[in-house]
Amino acid sequence: MTTVPTDDKAIFERRESAARSYCRSFPTVFDKARGSILADSDGREYIDFLAGCSTLNYGHNDPDMKAALVEHIAGDGVAHGLDMHTRAKADFLEAFERIILKPRGMDHRLMFMGPTGANAVEAALKIARKVTGRTNVVAFTNGFHGVTLGALAATGNGYHRGGAGLPLSGVTRMPFEGAMGKDVDTADLLNRMLAEPSSGIEPPAAFILETVQGEGGLNAASRQWVRRIAEIARAHGALLIIDDIQAGCGRTGPFFSFEEMGIAPDIVTMAKSLSGFGLPFAALLVKPEHDVFGPAEHNGTFRGNNHAFVTARVALEKFWSDGRFQETVLDSAAYLKSRLEDIARYLPGARLKGRGMMLGIDVGSGALAEEICTRCFDRGLVIETSGAHDEVVKVLAPLTIDRETFARGLDILEAAAREIAQSTRIAAE
Repeated sequence: MTTVPTDDKAIFERRESAARSYCRSFPTVFDKARGSILADSDGREYIDFLAGCSTLNYGHNDPDMKAALVEHIAGDGVAHGLDMHTRAKADFLEAFERIILKPRGMDHRLMFMGPTGANAVEAALKIARKVTGRTNVVAFTNGFHGVTLGALAATGNGYHRGGAGLPLSGVTRMPFEGAMGKDVDTADLLNRMLAEPSSGIEPPAAFILETVQGEGGLNAASRQWVRRIAEIARAHGALLIIDDIQAGCGRTGPFFSFEEMGIAPDIVTMAKSLSGFGLPFAALLVKPEHDVFGPAEHNGTFRGNNHAFVTARVALEKFWSDGRFQETVLDSAAYLKSRLEDIARYLPGARLKGRGMMLGIDVGSGALAEEICTRCFDRGLVIETSGAHDEVVKVLAPLTIDRETFARGLDILEAAAREIAQSTRIAAE
């Protein structure tokens, strides 16, 4: 087998589209990965604080998921089955019902579509419009829901919206909690706008929101605000869609990011860490009364990813059969918050944002955040930015990261912040 020489990245420049993104921040050729560690072709190791943008909540190559997948493949288990009944799908559905749905009193059905989060959002919006007979959807500032046209209409990011090539319609944008300052109740503003017949807002089919805005800068909505939005949706005959693609699967502590908010979403979009292993897999949770699509009305050739069914089942059984994993995540989150509070003190005006293991530091400047992340990578830490101006240094370490590795990664982040703070002071003098 011919391989790319360890020092030769020319093939990517020569043949891969300019749309490539993360590789620009991490200019090496990664070759192996295990747990919370990535290794490049030269054998250099990097601590992973990106985790596939929350796709690898359980780390790289979990041994139990890997063993189950290898056994399935070696035994000629079905790899692709469209949406036909398979043993792997049945086992996953049974585990999801037993471990996730029933203990939480949820009667949602699972719908499988194309294996991306954006496709889950597309399906959710279509369902809401079909159920209500309305077309308008209320989305929120800084929300990120994908870059296919329907999902992109609900996404706030101007850079991504600019790639559409045509007008993006069918969505009314309203301010997320805190978007207009602490003194403005944005839920009350939304309610007033919907109640005012001359506001110009069409009756909505749905509200779509992330309880923690991953790409939007780790803006975390309060329990009170989310409950109020749910009440407003119900009062105005709109469905409530929670986009849990990045914030779900334990990223904020519980399996769902909204579990402790006292709401019952009509639809929940899931992807990223749902497979547990980094395999493409997306699903909708939809209340039975809203399960209105006819056969194949929304489909996808790869909606039957049986390999992902196998690893997803193992992830559920291994991590979510009892409350111990959630307790571990919350303990790691408390440690992360304490460390980030200390690191933020080196950077004037910096503040923490997010919730659980979805935390970061808003340093106030995209250039500064990028410089911090670059210096971290030079020292062996993969970490990225988020926010409207890329001003937030975002920590998305695997939820399974051991404390020693976690500490080493945060030490690297702290050293980068201290070094920049010192150089900034010297320049000011």
